[in-house]
Amino acid sequence: MKPRISVVVPYLNEEESLNELYQKLITTLEPLGTFEIVFIDDGSTDRSYEIVRELFRRDRRVRAVKFRRNLGKSAALSEGFRVVRGDIVVMIDADLQDEPNEIPRLLGALDHNDLVTGWKENRNDPWTKTFPSAVFNGFARLLFRTKLHDMNCGLKVMRADVARSIDLYGELHRFIPILAHLQGFNVAELPVEHHERRHGTSKYGWKRFIRGSFDLITVAFLGRFQNSPLYLFGGFGGLSILLGVGIGLYLTVLRLQGHSIGTRPLLTFAVLLIIAGMQLLFTGLLAELIVSRTHQRRYPVEEELDHDRPDRGQQ
Repeated sequence: MKPRISVVVPYLNEEESLNELYQKLITTLEPLGTFEIVFIDDGSTDRSYEIVRELFRRDRRVRAVKFRRNLGKSAALSEGFRVVRGDIVVMIDADLQDEPNEIPRLLGALDHNDLVTGWKENRNDPWTKTFPSAVFNGFARLLFRTKLHDMNCGLKVMRADVARSIDLYGELHRFIPILAHLQGFNVAELPVEHHERRHGTSKYGWKRFIRGSFDLITVAFLGRFQNSPLYLFGGFGGLSILLGVGIGLYLTVLRLQGHSIGTRPLLTFAVLLIIAGMQLLFTGLLAELIVSRTHQRRYPVEEELDHDRPDRGQQ
Protein backbone atom coordinates (compact mmCIF):
# COMPACT_ATOMS: atom_id res chain seq x y z
CA MET A 1 0.00 0.00 0.00
CA LYS A 2 1.30 3.42 -0.91
CA PRO A 3 2.06 5.42 2.25
CA ARG A 4 0.55 8.84 2.80
CA ILE A 5 3.59 10.16 4.69
CA SER A 6 7.25 9.49 4.02
CA VAL A 7 9.77 10.44 6.71
CA VAL A 8 13.36 10.94 5.53
CA VAL A 9 16.00 10.58 8.25
CA PRO A 10 19.58 11.38 7.17
CA TYR A 11 22.18 10.34 9.72
CA LEU A 12 25.89 9.94 10.33
CA ASN A 13 27.17 8.02 13.37
CA GLU A 14 24.01 8.31 15.48
CA GLU A 15 23.91 4.80 17.01
CA GLU A 16 22.82 6.08 20.42
CA SER A 17 19.73 7.92 19.22
CA LEU A 18 18.27 5.87 16.35
CA ASN A 19 16.17 3.45 18.40
CA GLU A 20 14.67 6.25 20.49
CA LEU A 21 13.97 8.32 17.39
CA TYR A 22 12.25 5.33 15.75
CA GLN A 23 9.99 4.77 18.77
CA LYS A 24 9.02 8.44 18.89
CA LEU A 25 8.28 8.50 15.16
CA ILE A 26 6.11 5.37 15.39
CA THR A 27 4.14 6.83 18.31
CA THR A 28 3.59 10.10 16.45
CA LEU A 29 2.83 8.73 12.98
CA GLU A 30 0.52 5.78 13.68
CA PRO A 31 -2.55 7.99 14.38
CA LEU A 32 -1.91 9.90 11.14
CA GLY A 33 -2.45 7.05 8.67
CA THR A 34 -0.10 5.06 6.46
CA PHE A 35 3.58 6.01 6.52
CA GLU A 36 7.12 4.89 5.83
CA ILE A 37 10.42 5.83 7.47
CA VAL A 38 13.40 6.07 5.12
CA PHE A 39 16.78 6.09 6.85
CA ILE A 40 19.71 7.40 4.79
CA ASP A 41 23.11 6.34 6.12
CA ASP A 42 25.69 8.93 5.09
CA GLY A 43 28.71 6.66 5.45
CA SER A 44 28.49 5.90 9.18
CA THR A 45 31.46 4.16 10.78
CA ASP A 46 29.74 3.08 14.02
CA ARG A 47 26.85 0.62 14.54
CA SER A 48 24.19 2.95 13.17
CA TYR A 49 23.43 0.95 10.04
CA GLU A 50 23.30 -2.34 11.95
CA ILE A 51 20.60 -0.79 14.15
CA VAL A 52 18.68 0.38 11.08
CA ARG A 53 18.92 -3.06 9.48
CA GLU A 54 17.41 -4.57 12.64
CA LEU A 55 14.55 -2.02 12.51
CA PHE A 56 14.04 -2.95 8.85
CA ARG A 57 13.76 -6.64 9.74
CA ARG A 58 11.18 -5.90 12.44
CA ASP A 59 9.04 -3.31 10.66
CA ARG A 60 7.93 -3.33 7.02
CA ARG A 61 7.38 0.42 7.20
CA VAL A 62 11.13 0.97 7.53
CA ARG A 63 13.34 1.41 4.48
CA ALA A 64 17.01 2.29 4.27
CA VAL A 65 19.74 3.44 1.90
CA LYS A 66 23.43 3.21 2.75
CA PHE A 67 26.08 5.32 1.02
CA ARG A 68 29.48 3.81 0.39
CA ARG A 69 31.12 6.86 1.93
CA ASN A 70 30.26 10.15 3.59
CA LEU A 71 28.78 12.48 0.97
CA GLY A 72 27.06 15.09 3.12
CA LYS A 73 23.54 15.88 4.24
CA SER A 74 22.46 17.37 0.92
CA ALA A 75 23.33 14.14 -0.88
CA ALA A 76 21.53 12.09 1.78
CA LEU A 77 18.38 14.18 1.54
CA SER A 78 18.50 14.16 -2.25
CA GLU A 79 18.64 10.36 -2.28
CA GLY A 80 15.86 10.22 0.30
CA PHE A 81 13.64 12.52 -1.75
CA ARG A 82 14.30 10.33 -4.79
CA VAL A 83 13.13 7.07 -3.23
CA VAL A 84 10.12 8.20 -1.13
CA ARG A 85 6.64 7.07 -2.10
CA GLY A 86 4.38 9.24 0.05
CA ASP A 87 2.36 12.28 -0.99
CA ILE A 88 3.83 14.19 1.97
CA VAL A 89 7.52 14.19 2.84
CA VAL A 90 8.84 14.86 6.34
CA MET A 91 12.53 15.42 6.98
CA ILE A 92 13.99 15.17 10.46
CA ASP A 93 17.52 14.82 11.83
CA ALA A 94 18.50 11.74 13.82
CA ASP A 95 20.10 13.58 16.75
CA LEU A 96 16.82 13.98 18.74
CA GLN A 97 17.22 17.75 18.91
CA ASP A 98 13.92 18.13 17.04
CA GLU A 99 10.75 16.63 18.50
CA PRO A 100 8.83 14.16 16.28
CA ASN A 101 5.62 15.07 18.13
CA GLU A 102 5.76 18.46 16.37
CA ILE A 103 5.04 16.75 13.04
CA PRO A 104 1.19 16.78 13.30
CA ARG A 105 1.21 20.53 13.94
CA LEU A 106 3.40 21.15 10.90
CA LEU A 107 1.19 18.89 8.80
CA GLY A 108 -1.82 20.98 9.82
CA ALA A 109 -0.15 24.09 8.45
CA LEU A 110 0.51 22.25 5.18
CA ASP A 111 -3.18 22.57 4.24
CA HIS A 112 -2.55 26.06 2.87
CA ASN A 113 1.15 25.76 2.03
CA ASP A 114 3.51 23.59 0.03
CA LEU A 115 6.34 23.52 2.59
CA VAL A 116 6.34 24.23 6.32
CA THR A 117 9.68 24.55 8.09
CA GLY A 118 10.33 24.55 11.80
CA TRP A 119 11.75 27.59 13.54
CA LYS A 120 14.05 26.89 16.49
CA GLU A 121 12.85 30.01 18.31
CA ASN A 122 14.51 28.95 21.57
CA ARG A 123 17.55 27.17 20.21
CA ASN A 124 19.63 24.97 22.55
CA ASP A 125 22.97 25.09 20.77
CA PRO A 126 26.34 26.73 21.53
CA TRP A 127 27.05 30.18 20.13
CA THR A 128 29.45 28.65 17.60
CA LYS A 129 26.36 27.30 15.86
CA THR A 130 23.77 29.94 16.66
CA PHE A 131 25.84 32.98 15.61
CA PRO A 132 26.77 31.75 12.10
CA SER A 133 23.19 30.57 11.65
CA ALA A 134 21.84 34.00 12.60
CA VAL A 135 24.19 35.63 10.10
CA PHE A 136 23.11 33.28 7.32
CA ASN A 137 19.42 33.71 8.06
CA GLY A 138 19.79 37.49 8.17
CA PHE A 139 21.57 37.66 4.83
CA ALA A 140 19.09 35.25 3.27
CA ARG A 141 16.11 37.34 4.44
CA LEU A 142 17.65 40.47 2.90
CA LEU A 143 18.76 38.77 -0.29
CA PHE A 144 15.57 36.85 -1.03
CA ARG A 145 13.07 39.11 0.74
CA THR A 146 11.55 36.39 2.89
CA LYS A 147 10.34 36.52 6.49
CA LEU A 148 11.73 33.13 7.50
CA HIS A 149 13.79 33.11 10.69
CA ASP A 150 15.34 29.64 10.43
CA MET A 151 16.20 28.28 6.98
CA ASN A 152 18.15 25.27 8.28
CA CYS A 153 15.87 23.71 10.87
CA GLY A 154 16.16 19.94 10.53
CA LEU A 155 12.38 19.46 10.84
CA LYS A 156 10.33 20.23 7.72
CA VAL A 157 7.22 18.91 6.01
CA MET A 158 6.47 19.39 2.33
CA ARG A 159 4.39 18.05 -0.49
CA ALA A 160 6.14 15.40 -2.57
CA ASP A 161 6.16 17.73 -5.59
CA VAL A 162 8.38 20.13 -3.66
CA ALA A 163 10.83 17.40 -2.66
CA ARG A 164 11.10 16.14 -6.24
CA SER A 165 11.66 19.61 -7.68
CA ILE A 166 14.66 20.52 -5.48
CA ASP A 167 18.13 19.58 -6.68
CA LEU A 168 20.40 19.32 -3.64
CA TYR A 169 24.20 19.15 -3.63
CA GLY A 170 27.05 20.75 -1.69
CA GLU A 171 25.48 22.36 1.39
CA LEU A 172 22.26 23.47 -0.32
CA HIS A 173 20.13 21.58 2.21
CA ARG A 174 20.47 24.73 4.34
CA PHE A 175 18.39 26.64 1.82
CA ILE A 176 15.56 24.21 1.05
CA PRO A 177 12.84 26.77 1.94
CA ILE A 178 14.53 29.36 -0.28
CA LEU A 179 14.90 26.93 -3.18
CA ALA A 180 11.20 26.05 -2.86
CA HIS A 181 10.26 29.75 -2.63
CA LEU A 182 12.25 30.55 -5.79
CA GLN A 183 10.28 27.88 -7.65
CA GLY A 184 6.99 29.48 -6.69
CA PHE A 185 5.91 27.18 -3.85
CA ASN A 186 4.19 28.62 -0.77
CA VAL A 187 6.51 28.41 2.23
CA ALA A 188 5.53 28.90 5.88
CA GLU A 189 7.26 28.67 9.26
CA LEU A 190 6.19 27.50 12.72
CA PRO A 191 8.10 27.67 16.03
CA VAL A 192 9.12 24.20 17.23
CA GLU A 193 10.68 22.77 20.36
CA HIS A 194 14.43 22.27 20.26
CA HIS A 195 16.60 20.18 22.60
CA GLU A 196 20.25 20.05 23.43
CA ARG A 197 22.20 17.27 21.80
CA ARG A 198 22.33 14.31 24.22
CA HIS A 199 24.23 11.77 22.13
CA GLY A 200 27.03 11.82 19.60
CA THR A 201 28.87 14.86 18.34
CA SER A 202 27.82 17.78 16.21
CA LYS A 203 28.73 17.61 12.52
CA TYR A 204 28.94 21.40 12.36
CA GLY A 205 32.28 23.17 11.93
CA TRP A 206 33.81 26.35 10.61
CA LYS A 207 34.49 24.67 7.28
CA ARG A 208 30.74 24.38 6.83
CA PHE A 209 30.41 28.07 7.62
CA ILE A 210 32.78 28.88 4.76
CA ARG A 211 31.07 26.46 2.40
CA GLY A 212 27.71 27.87 3.40
CA SER A 213 28.85 31.35 2.37
CA PHE A 214 29.61 30.11 -1.12
CA ASP A 215 26.35 28.19 -1.23
CA LEU A 216 24.45 31.38 -0.37
CA ILE A 217 25.97 32.94 -3.50
CA THR A 218 25.07 29.78 -5.43
CA VAL A 219 21.43 30.00 -4.37
CA ALA A 220 21.28 33.67 -5.31
CA PHE A 221 22.74 32.82 -8.72
CA LEU A 222 20.38 29.88 -9.24
CA GLY A 223 17.40 31.97 -8.24
CA ARG A 224 18.01 34.61 -10.89
CA PHE A 225 20.12 33.03 -13.61
CA GLN A 226 19.66 29.26 -13.40
CA ASN A 227 17.94 29.05 -16.78
CA SER A 228 19.74 31.97 -18.43
CA PRO A 229 23.35 32.27 -17.16
CA LEU A 230 24.30 34.24 -20.27
CA TYR A 231 22.32 37.17 -18.89
CA LEU A 232 24.77 37.42 -15.99
CA PHE A 233 28.04 36.62 -17.75
CA GLY A 234 26.99 38.38 -20.92
CA GLY A 235 25.99 41.50 -19.00
CA PHE A 236 29.36 41.85 -17.31
CA GLY A 237 31.17 40.76 -20.47
CA GLY A 238 29.34 43.24 -22.64
CA LEU A 239 29.98 46.06 -20.18
CA SER A 240 33.68 45.17 -20.07
CA ILE A 241 33.92 45.15 -23.85
CA LEU A 242 32.12 48.49 -24.16
CA LEU A 243 34.47 50.09 -21.62
CA GLY A 244 37.49 48.67 -23.43
CA VAL A 245 36.26 49.88 -26.81
CA GLY A 246 35.41 53.31 -25.37
CA ILE A 247 38.90 53.70 -23.91
CA GLY A 248 40.35 52.47 -27.21
CA LEU A 249 38.42 55.11 -29.16
CA TYR A 250 39.60 57.79 -26.77
CA LEU A 251 43.22 56.70 -27.27
CA THR A 252 42.69 56.58 -31.04
CA VAL A 253 41.58 60.21 -31.01
CA LEU A 254 44.69 61.12 -29.00
CA ARG A 255 46.87 59.25 -31.51
CA LEU A 256 45.28 61.09 -34.44
CA GLN A 257 46.07 64.33 -32.66
CA GLY A 258 49.75 63.37 -32.62
CA HIS A 259 50.06 62.10 -29.05
CA SER A 260 52.00 58.94 -28.26
CA ILE A 261 49.85 56.19 -26.73
CA GLY A 262 52.15 53.15 -26.95
CA THR A 263 53.50 53.54 -23.42
CA ARG A 264 50.23 54.52 -21.76
CA PRO A 265 48.90 52.03 -19.14
CA LEU A 266 45.42 52.97 -20.32
CA LEU A 267 46.07 51.13 -23.59
CA THR A 268 46.93 47.91 -21.76
CA PHE A 269 43.87 48.35 -19.57
CA ALA A 270 41.62 48.72 -22.62
CA VAL A 271 42.98 45.53 -24.18
CA LEU A 272 42.51 43.63 -20.89
CA LEU A 273 38.90 44.84 -20.63
CA ILE A 274 38.10 43.60 -24.13
CA ILE A 275 39.78 40.22 -23.57
CA ALA A 276 38.07 39.76 -20.19
CA GLY A 277 34.72 40.69 -21.74
CA MET A 278 35.14 38.11 -24.48
CA GLN A 279 36.03 35.45 -21.91
CA LEU A 280 32.94 36.26 -19.88
CA LEU A 281 30.75 36.03 -22.98
CA PHE A 282 32.19 32.62 -23.89
CA THR A 283 31.76 31.48 -20.27
CA GLY A 284 28.10 32.47 -20.46
CA LEU A 285 27.64 30.55 -23.71
CA LEU A 286 29.27 27.44 -22.22
CA ALA A 287 27.01 27.74 -19.17
CA GLU A 288 23.99 27.93 -21.49
CA LEU A 289 25.12 24.70 -23.16
CA ILE A 290 25.42 23.00 -19.77
CA VAL A 291 22.00 24.21 -18.64
CA SER A 292 20.44 23.00 -21.89
CA ARG A 293 21.50 19.43 -21.07
CA THR A 294 19.36 18.04 -18.27
CA HIS A 295 20.92 15.63 -15.84
CA GLN A 296 19.82 13.33 -13.06
CA ARG A 297 22.05 13.37 -10.00
CA ARG A 298 22.78 9.92 -8.55
CA TYR A 299 24.96 8.87 -5.65
CA PRO A 300 27.04 5.72 -5.00
CA VAL A 301 24.68 3.59 -2.95
CA GLU A 302 26.12 0.48 -1.29
CA GLU A 303 22.83 -1.07 -0.21
CA GLU A 304 19.13 -0.27 -0.26
CA LEU A 305 16.61 -2.03 1.96
CA ASP A 306 13.06 -2.18 0.63
CA HIS A 307 10.41 -4.77 1.50
CA ASP A 308 8.63 -4.19 -1.81
CA ARG A 309 11.85 -4.53 -3.83
CA PRO A 310 13.75 -7.52 -2.44
CA ASP A 311 16.15 -7.34 -5.38
CA ARG A 312 17.50 -4.06 -4.01
CA GLY A 313 20.19 -5.62 -1.90
CA GLN A 314 23.91 -5.31 -2.43
CA GLN A 315 24.47 -2.79 -5.23
